Amino acid sequence: MVSGAHFAAFAALTFLLVVVPGPSVLFTIGRALTVGRRDALLTVVGNAVGVYTQVVAVAFGLGALVTTSVAVFTAIKVAGAVYLVYLGVQAVRHRRKLTEAMAAQVRATRGRVLTVLRDGYVVGFANPKSIVFLAALLPQFADPAAGSVPAQMLVLGLCLPAIALATDSAWALVAGTARTWFARSPKRLERVGGTGGLVMIGLGTTLAFTGRGD
Repeated sequence: MVSGAHFAAFAALTFLLVVVPGPSVLFTIGRALTVGRRDALLTVVGNAVGVYTQVVAVAFGLGALVTTSVAVFTAIKVAGAVYLVYLGVQAVRHRRKLTEAMAAQVRATRGRVLTVLRDGYVVGFANPKSIVFLAALLPQFADPAAGSVPAQMLVLGLCLPAIALATDSAWALVAGTARTWFARSPKRLERVGGTGGLVMIGLGTTLAFTGRGD
């Protein structure tokens, strides 16, 4: 099964990915501001389930193809690196979007539990940042000599929804209770977006120069 070292390394990379504000974070903040913390937290749960669905898809489909084809692996790795750098550049360029989200004043009625969970699921499952991350990196942490590769991916993949559940919940709570503090200095959120973008660029650059033994 998965070694402790591999799990810790993948968890660290996953944390770097998750803390960078992306589509899920912006959506969660928007829900917190428009319909409150309850719907925002339900959105986070749905999002985590959607992300883990990506893990399952990679483990039993794309991930298996990647582990058997150096060409496919290289293509996905390069595409993933380019896209991650692109996301980082976009995060730096559009860092004010977090400020705009926190400044939203529109209120709406709370939705049904299943509807809110569904919305979060769709956003999580369709998140391009996590799709690229999982397809490009998850197979690298699975060791065929250690047992079933899909099973290892499913275990490693638990890091993503678990960490996302914790960090996105924090964003939801912050957005729902600390709007005034953020509003006093929009630059605070702009710095979060800018720093996150630089982290994403660094992650993409590292991925471009990461290979495997074969």
